Amino acid sequence: MNRRLLLSSPFFAAAVLALPQAGWAEMDLNRATTFIQTAGNDLVTAINDPRLDLNARRDKVAQILRRTIDIEGTGRFILGRYVRQASPAELTEYNRLFDDIIVRNLSARFGEYRGVKFSLGRSQQRTEEDALVNTIVERPSTPPFSLDWRVSEIGGQPRVVDVIAEGTSLRLTTRSEYSAVIQRNGGRVASLLDAMRNQITQLAAREGRG
Repeated sequence: MNRRLLLSSPFFAAAVLALPQAGWAEMDLNRATTFIQTAGNDLVTAINDPRLDLNARRDKVAQILRRTIDIEGTGRFILGRYVRQASPAELTEYNRLFDDIIVRNLSARFGEYRGVKFSLGRSQQRTEEDALVNTIVERPSTPPFSLDWRVSEIGGQPRVVDVIAEGTSLRLTTRSEYSAVIQRNGGRVASLLDAMRNQITQLAAREGRG
């Protein structure tokens, strides 16, 4: 596993957000902006809540992330053509691992220490099906960073489907990396699952919990 495939980049969590095209519907810019504003405010409130200890904050953030992003659809997009090659058991395990990695990485990206701030930048209608909402995240002792969240409608509800960081659609980068791992290991989806398990072990060690 190389440095990026292990998903250790702080941008990874954002990279993996995606949408199956069959679920697209018209996306209103104001609706997309309001959705991101609400999700961001909820995350900041949870992270900064003085009543919650670290583990409780992580759990609260995980709940917010799971209702904000389309994790299952994202995972299938990232796995690409290998969805058809995976056994039912492998696909179930992949979905479980993918969910865990997304939540852990996004939690770390927003920060786990109080003092996080979140603000909206410029929003724009990308197509009829999606909009880009720019956000600025500030964390204590860390330079602010900007992320463009791509929002579309899935099943009648807005969901984040991609994030543009430093001009790059990171879901596409992650898809390429996943594919490269499988190809280097004889087309075995099991090899990717091993890499994902190893990454979760590393993330858990960094967090100080399992």
